[in-house]
Amino acid sequence: MARRLTIVGFLSPLLLGFALFFVYPLCATVLYSFEHYDQINPAEWVGLQNWSYVFTQNGDFWPAVRNTVWLVVVMVSLRVVFGIGVGLLVTSVRRGRGIYRTIFYLPYLAPPVASTLVFVFLLNPNGPLDRVLRAVGLPAPSWFNDPAWSKPALVLLSLWGIGDLMVIFMAALLDVPVEQYEAAQLDGAGAIRRFRYITLPNIQPIILFSAVTGVIAALQYYTQAFVAGQVASGVVTGGGTVVEPGYPNGSTLTLPQLIYSLGFQHFDTGAASVIAVVLFVVAMACTVGLVRGSGGLVSTRR
Repeated sequence: MARRLTIVGFLSPLLLGFALFFVYPLCATVLYSFEHYDQINPAEWVGLQNWSYVFTQNGDFWPAVRNTVWLVVVMVSLRVVFGIGVGLLVTSVRRGRGIYRTIFYLPYLAPPVASTLVFVFLLNPNGPLDRVLRAVGLPAPSWFNDPAWSKPALVLLSLWGIGDLMVIFMAALLDVPVEQYEAAQLDGAGAIRRFRYITLPNIQPIILFSAVTGVIAALQYYTQAFVAGQVASGVVTGGGTVVEPGYPNGSTLTLPQLIYSLGFQHFDTGAASVIAVVLFVVAMACTVGLVRGSGGLVSTRR
């Protein structure tokens, strides 16, 4: 008994923090989703009215869902593929590896707001990139000012800051046993077959980790999309001014932005809580699905 009390005593800070900062906010969010609460007057029980409003009457919910799903599928996939490619490139060069590693990692250190501002400037309709495209005879899209190109521009921004994935893929690639490559070369395996049958199975847990964390990050995507939309729109406002996110034409509106807009700009805590609960369930479902579908975080093939 004394041993159990000792264990509980050591775990109590963790359990207290978990209860205060996860269980209580989660339970409160679920409760608010069934109440009308404007953050001023006492909450009032309204049953499923908030859920019905979000799914059938709120015109921004389904566009935000489509934008978020697009970012999850396209951005996460391309970041994983690009991260593996950059990791292979940096680990394969003989000279100047440190320089290439620094060049690819530095953008990741830039604050999200600063890097977004730079990208909006670079992809401005009259910016440096469009001038280069026009100079070589290629079409120059409006990027953040065009609903069809705003999300691809955000993907380019995410690929520019690929330094985090590059580091973990470099570590995984350097951990692949050299003997396996040497044996495959003796058997006549080419570069593609060595990558398919040696590299990929060995870095499978890292790919899964990158996919899971990438999906969670994409479901929480807020700062870059909001800043890019506001800067590209040219609307400069002072403090306290309500600015609707999603410029242009709602193409950059994501679920986290909609939660903030409903909860803290329109004081509709109930509707914002509904979307937060939906986002939590989707994140948990994606995580469980990816882990179970890949056979767990640790590969058994090695």
